[in-house]
Amino acid sequence: MADLGPVVWPPAPLRTERLVLRESEARDRAAFIDLFASSEVRTYLGGPRPRAELENAVPEVPGRRPGVFVVGQDGAMIGIVTLDRRDAERPGHVRPDAGEAELSYMLLPEAWGRGYASEACAAALAWFADAFPGEPVVLCTQVANDRSVGVAVKLGFIEVERFEEFGAEQWFGVWSSVPRSG
Repeated sequence: MADLGPVVWPPAPLRTERLVLRESEARDRAAFIDLFASSEVRTYLGGPRPRAELENAVPEVPGRRPGVFVVGQDGAMIGIVTLDRRDAERPGHVRPDAGEAELSYMLLPEAWGRGYASEACAAALAWFADAFPGEPVVLCTQVANDRSVGVAVKLGFIEVERFEEFGAEQWFGVWSSVPRSG
């Protein structure tokens, strides 16, 4: 993934009513491994990775790079939200030069169904809109992942196309902090 661009990282923690989005810490390592090893979490993301492989590969402080927010609740990591530049070779773009910011997220199954994904992503989008005024953000998820499509729509993403990638139909949407006319 390409860097977000000129931005101070990490930002001060982002606080919502129930969550804190912050930089990764060493205490988050086990939860990172749980996320990537979970068959539930990774159902629409290429499947789980072997836990033994992750134990060897995940650094002491995982996800410490610009664009990765740990989603914390009551001091514990419950997931991650990321903002990265979408690879120009992948399908799905809204700018002629590609490289749009792409929002993604993963939450541990015990955090599902409580609105945390929408709450965390809304905070990350608000931060992004302040850091990169007027720049669009894209989101791509499998059409079959109806919960993720629902989160995207709730956040204000507008579907712009569908395409086949990774052997599945993808839902591709765009979000902008710039008010739409019409």
